[in-house]
Amino acid sequence: MKILIADDSRVMRQIVIRTLRQAGYGGHDLIEAENGAVALELVHTQSPDLVLSDWNMPEMNGIDLLRALRASGQQVPFGFVTSEGTPEMVDRAMSSGALFLIAKPFTADSFRDQLDAVVA
Repeated sequence: MKILIADDSRVMRQIVIRTLRQAGYGGHDLIEAENGAVALELVHTQSPDLVLSDWNMPEMNGIDLLRALRASGQQVPFGFVTSEGTPEMVDRAMSSGALFLIAKPFTADSFRDQLDAVVA
């Protein structure tokens, strides 16, 4: 399985990758994007099986990325890993087609809770 991690912070992308490995998903092909615009291009050129995206990023934020993907007909499974997890944001994410929203700080258990059904 190929998993795309989109976050403008290189350190946060590495933390997400480390947490994925701790959660048991280390054997997957992990690719990175530094913003939503790059992630959008990578979805079309790399065909990931899952996108994990931050909400706040330059160039194109996570919710705009998700909406652009769905508007183009792209149905790749999509989840947010973000520092903000208000009920309003969760509603916006889900109504736009996200499968889940994992709020920071997160653990390997919180990743497993959301990803097991998607990655299985």
